Amino acid sequence: MQTYATVTDLCARFAGRLEDDVLRSVREDYFGGEPAQAEATLLLTLAHEDIAITQEEHDLVQSSLDDPHSPDLAAVRIIAAVPPVPYRFSAIGPADAPDPSRADRMLADEAARYGGRVLRRAWREPLAGAPDVAKWTYVLQVSGTDLLGPFAGLSARLWVTLREKWPLEVVGTRLSPYQAAASVAPRIWIA
Repeated sequence: MQTYATVTDLCARFAGRLEDDVLRSVREDYFGGEPAQAEATLLLTLAHEDIAITQEEHDLVQSSLDDPHSPDLAAVRIIAAVPPVPYRFSAIGPADAPDPSRADRMLADEAARYGGRVLRRAWREPLAGAPDVAKWTYVLQVSGTDLLGPFAGLSARLWVTLREKWPLEVVGTRLSPYQAAASVAPRIWIA
């Protein structure tokens, strides 16, 4: 269970630094019982995209690996501090932003089943160096400690029901800088 908690923490830390699809894949593979696939995706992306990590993040990644002396981890650059969040968040999007109302309704309808307490939606505008484009981003605060299960379930529902892949952050009590920045948006649902 310690590894599960570590992977959950790492995914929160890397939100906003890894591409949405890569982070989604790591979360879903780990939750789906494919830790080797999740590990390979994370390490190869960090090395190939030259995404540097702090020593603390390095140690967390190392503690979750089958091979703590992985050459793939050795290829990842170490930095002194977490870089600033490469996005700006706001409550409203531009006039030409996609309509999020169907996703709002679907996530609000499903949130309670996953222990949801508060659902927020923010427009995410990339700054220099951001790995992804502008889009709606959701943050669901849950009461439990399992964050990967609600993420996998709700992300799958978004895709299967609406064919949407909006970024979704499922959070507990501790927020990463990216999650905290996205959480300034107003609530669209509360339990």
